[in-house]
Amino acid sequence: MARYNVYSDYLKNKYGERVYKIPVNLPISCPNRDGEKGNGGCIFCSEVGAAFENLPSSMCVKEQIEKNIQYIGEKYNAEKYIIYFQNFTNTYMPLDTFKSYIKDAIREDVVAIYISTRPDCIRDEYLCFLDEIKKKHNLDITIEMGLQTVNFHTLLKINRGHTLAEFIDAVMSIKKYDFEICAHLILNLPWDNEDDVVENAKILSALRVDQVKLHCLYIAKNTPLAEIYQKGEFDMGSYYDYVSKVITFLRHLSPDIVIQRLIGRAKEEFTLFANYSTSWWKIKDAIENEMDFLDAYQGDKCDYLNGSACAKFFK
Repeated sequence: MARYNVYSDYLKNKYGERVYKIPVNLPISCPNRDGEKGNGGCIFCSEVGAAFENLPSSMCVKEQIEKNIQYIGEKYNAEKYIIYFQNFTNTYMPLDTFKSYIKDAIREDVVAIYISTRPDCIRDEYLCFLDEIKKKHNLDITIEMGLQTVNFHTLLKINRGHTLAEFIDAVMSIKKYDFEICAHLILNLPWDNEDDVVENAKILSALRVDQVKLHCLYIAKNTPLAEIYQKGEFDMGSYYDYVSKVITFLRHLSPDIVIQRLIGRAKEEFTLFANYSTSWWKIKDAIENEMDFLDAYQGDKCDYLNGSACAKFFK
């Protein structure tokens, strides 16, 4: 039995077989880069955003999907797909443009559309359109939002351009529709401590988000974060620290929340630091092995919801 709520198991249970994500890279930016909320973006964000391995944004949506499905379908004998609008802020564009991109992703072999965005770029007009698409084409919709941390001071430090309030507001807006919500967190931000790790889990559990994607902070070249890293202004610690933080987070997280990922990947040529110079799967194995050793499970310390102080009266 898995010690946490594994994403691949969730997909197989939901769709009856393995489902593969197809990334789509749009020619867009972010309000934290173009001056609307800030300039330069988050201090860890590079010019290519998260699209290290994506097809170029100059290719149209249908062509990107076709090429990726052809490759993945042949390699894995896949038959069902999730279209993932991944890079930068995928609701930060005129509504008509957004509608056009989403419509281009609809195919018979697509079971869901995932949209990566920011909490301050969630508006009812976009959600209403997605609700129409969901109902008309029987597609699942998941909104992936970068939060990174609940710590207000760290959000300012990393130039995030929003605080926890915007995230809460976005979750409440999305919850009006039958969409799932995935929150992105970076658990080893140098300005966060273990209390912040626990509070991340508690806030997401209290808000009843559906999925979580964890990232280990990587330091992309030619970013503000790279500059202060090279000056030695903070210490990234060891990968054992990251393992410990992930386990602490999982133990305090509601067991109902699906874990999309325990750690991300970044290409070495784009970074000064990535995953403690250790393979991502080795860190994943270390997390799972340590959970075995501790006999720890996701949610075994999630004892703070539903009026926990009154629990003794109902034993």
